[in-house]
Amino acid sequence: MNRAIIAMSGGVDSSVAACIMKERGYDCMGVTMKLFSNDDVGVSREHTCCSLDDVEDARSVARRLDMPFYVFNFSDRFEECVIDKFIRAYENGATPNPCIDCNRYLKFDKLYRRAEELGYDYVVTGHYARIGRDEESGRYLLKKALDTNKDQSYVLYNLTQEQLSHTMFPLGELTKPEVRELAEKHGFINFNKPDSQDICFVVNGRYGDFIEEHTGKKYPEGDFVDMDGNVLGRHKGIIRYTIGQRKGLGLALPEPMYVCRVDVEKNTVVLGRNEDLFTDRLTARDINLISVPKIDEPMRVKAKVRYRQPEQWATAVQTGEDELTVKFDEPQRAITKGQSVVLYDGDVVVAGGTID
Repeated sequence: MNRAIIAMSGGVDSSVAACIMKERGYDCMGVTMKLFSNDDVGVSREHTCCSLDDVEDARSVARRLDMPFYVFNFSDRFEECVIDKFIRAYENGATPNPCIDCNRYLKFDKLYRRAEELGYDYVVTGHYARIGRDEESGRYLLKKALDTNKDQSYVLYNLTQEQLSHTMFPLGELTKPEVRELAEKHGFINFNKPDSQDICFVVNGRYGDFIEEHTGKKYPEGDFVDMDGNVLGRHKGIIRYTIGQRKGLGLALPEPMYVCRVDVEKNTVVLGRNEDLFTDRLTARDINLISVPKIDEPMRVKAKVRYRQPEQWATAVQTGEDELTVKFDEPQRAITKGQSVVLYDGDVVVAGGTID
């Protein structure tokens, strides 16, 4: 009998994923990853994601499904690979995506290796995505979920061929209403639990406050300047600003202005008009290729530079072993250093990388 570890956050998606795997006849074990202490980061229960506060919901579902359940403490790894990286990015004028890092370093690395050590064949999560295989090339494929409103392939682009071969996404063919209906039918305590919002370890989106409290540092004020270098006012530390931001600048300006660049060396935040935010190309590094082993020549793709952005036509070319250049047919707004670009061929993920 095949064996599967189910990553259970306490939410409805991972609970239904567990239920489906049990119904398919797999020998399942439920696992909640303890990633941080809520008290340490000041997060209340309703904002949690994969944290210890949700353990009882996950345990209740596992008990109902008659499967063993454990909590694995991965907080050291989470601190190093997600929180520290998140802080370094803002300190360097970039905008990170910690959910992508959590998938990469925790769910599909640390948990994957633990599953291997324990003799389990698969890691299963409640992500909305699908895995297929190209019979001609033999490569495993990451594909969009059938429910396009819930598709999470964007945050999974770092999965390697080995990981894809030992991962299952049972919800890839389902819609969210169908998932909630299944949870209610099976009497799960969390069938109507709200989806987790925003970043799990940051309260109310106050990234700057979190970073200062976590590091104990006070980031120095500096100048807001326009595109010509004229001083417009004072900012409250570069960690508090991201490309495209308009709100929260604290300036009285004659026209709407947006963050166009964060200059770490000069400790300035450069503001411009909306049209100054548009560019038609980007370079990405730390890339992962999925559907192809490399992109030898310019490839027509659809690309997105943030999770909720509609895909845009572009041409991608691999300009180095770990570098992609993407040129969009139409200029894109607020392409942001530190975010990810993901390339698609229809519903198949071609590749992705971190925008540099």
